[in-house]
Amino acid sequence: MTLPPPEFSRPIRVDTIGEVSQTIEIMADATERTALARRFGFDAIDHLSGTMTLARTLRGIVAKGRIRAALTQFCVATGDPVPETIDAPFELLFVEETSDAEELELDAEDLDIIDFDGQAVDIGEALAQTVALTIDPFPRHPEADAKLRAAGVISEEEARPLGALAGLKQALEKKRE
Repeated sequence: MTLPPPEFSRPIRVDTIGEVSQTIEIMADATERTALARRFGFDAIDHLSGTMTLARTLRGIVAKGRIRAALTQFCVATGDPVPETIDAPFELLFVEETSDAEELELDAEDLDIIDFDGQAVDIGEALAQTVALTIDPFPRHPEADAKLRAAGVISEEEARPLGALAGLKQALEKKRE
């Protein structure tokens, strides 16, 4: 079964990548950004671009650069839109797929690893995955706490046993007044 190409595909043939770094800039168009937003569950992606150098090493193809994005996610508490801007460095290692299922253990200083077929590396898909790993995983609208309180949702502190007792005490004091 053949999978469709990724929404933001920018394949670079491996035979065009040498040991001397080459700089590449890519930018997602409106159709690609819309498809990626749908895939990742974002409200929108207004901008997605990357600048990187690619070089062949003994370990594989190293991509080092900077990703820039402007996107809107949904607040985890209220569902309200939360804008986010990304301007971050990244470093990836493309390694040729192997038939053995050996699992690699990564140290903190190791590069993120992406498999490729030995023919081409897809730097667009690599940037898309980097966005997914770089975003705030739990976006929260600045007014989330106030909106939740107004809807009757209690905070974690209020939900704890002593918080619940404090709430009862306040309720009893109000009744006495």
